[in-house]
Amino acid sequence: MNFVHNTGLFFKSIFKCNRNQKYLYETSIKSRNFQSNPTRSIDVLFFGTDKFSLASLRALVNEQKHSRTVRKLAVVTSFKNSSNPVKKLACAENLDCFDWPISSDVCKKYDLGVVVSFGHLIPASIISSLPYGMINVHGSLLPRWRGAAPIIYAILNGDTCTGITIMRILPKHFDIGEIIAQQEVPISKDCLMPELHDTMSNVGADLLIKCLPDIESRLKNASQQNPDHVTYAPKVMPELAQVNWNSSALEIYNLYRALYSFKPLATRWNDRQVRITKMMYSSSDAVSTRPPGSVEYNKLDKYLKVICGNGCSVRVLNLGLEGKKVMSANEFYNGFLSKVKDKSYFV
Repeated sequence: MNFVHNTGLFFKSIFKCNRNQKYLYETSIKSRNFQSNPTRSIDVLFFGTDKFSLASLRALVNEQKHSRTVRKLAVVTSFKNSSNPVKKLACAENLDCFDWPISSDVCKKYDLGVVVSFGHLIPASIISSLPYGMINVHGSLLPRWRGAAPIIYAILNGDTCTGITIMRILPKHFDIGEIIAQQEVPISKDCLMPELHDTMSNVGADLLIKCLPDIESRLKNASQQNPDHVTYAPKVMPELAQVNWNSSALEIYNLYRALYSFKPLATRWNDRQVRITKMMYSSSDAVSTRPPGSVEYNKLDKYLKVICGNGCSVRVLNLGLEGKKVMSANEFYNGFLSKVKDKSYFV
């Protein structure tokens, strides 16, 4: 189950650059007369909207309070979401907070724009109004996993390592700018998406703060992304959660890990929708000759064994049946599976 191939051509068309415009923009940025003092305090305008943004914003607040690196700090976010965590933190810290979109006049009061999980394309007029331009804290080792869901796609495709990239933002395109700094983050075989998300949020915040004292020299020495290594992580659509039991057990388990707490895996049993909320995988389970999707109940350890396309299996521990609350595998067996005379399948 290779999700990269299916989306690559579509997203290459979206991310394709206007090379002349890109060249003119990069030339204007590089030709700026940056200050040579690496310890000069800078005024930062922060752009973010969600939980992944919070660690970086907290780190910048801490820098403003306890060091000379950040002199002034303000926030740009979306006011549409009343539960916006970035807006709540900005208000709690008495930071100036601007609703997106903003004018370039606001940006002229700051030196550097810092973007973390913002979700909006930044126009050239905004970027060029900031003396140092804008940088982005991105949740992958670019150019791998450009796009909206890099953490999910890293787990989904079985990556054992991902990381954080601090990159320069270019106008009208996501995730194509030059690399300022990177740091690897390992992915353990049973790591679930929320755990990796929180780890990378903190790693991104730490790496961002490390870059600020010498941001001028880092911008001058930023390196181009390798176009031969580009993969894409598009926005996650509901159909991604639909299980194909012809896939390998490991691929299905990786799908579960990638979407955990975001979207439950979906399948059907006896014409009823099923949500799988807890799953395990063991490579030591015996290979079966039964068809993919076959469901067996293990009475000793109280889990559902579901056969996958390679004859291996995954273990389902919790699931929700259409019209019912989430239940344990034991409850599902006693209330439903044990009452079915014919062989049972997930489809």
